[in-house]
Amino acid sequence: MALRDQVIPAAELAGRLEALPGWHGDTAGISKEYPVGWDAAVRVVADAGPLAVELAHRPDMDVRWTGLRVFLTTHTTGDVVTELDLVTAARLDALAAAHGDAGV
Repeated sequence: MALRDQVIPAAELAGRLEALPGWHGDTAGISKEYPVGWDAAVRVVADAGPLAVELAHRPDMDVRWTGLRVFLTTHTTGDVVTELDLVTAARLDALAAAHGDAGV
């Protein structure tokens, strides 16, 4: 079964998010704000492009002066959180850490 087809049940989501510090949300989507400067945020977004292509998953990313906001949901499965969102979140954390994000 594809990662995008593995819906995370509401009863499991909070526990799964504990393994992803800073991520929060509900079964409709998860989000995180990375406290990086604008330059680092743009570099993370640029690095996230190939990741999005690799995973065939497109995160919503909002670059701000004070950080980078990311929102994940699996639109193709009905705008719910799936295993694909959790994998993407972990990979984005690794990208942000590579750019010096202390909030990962």
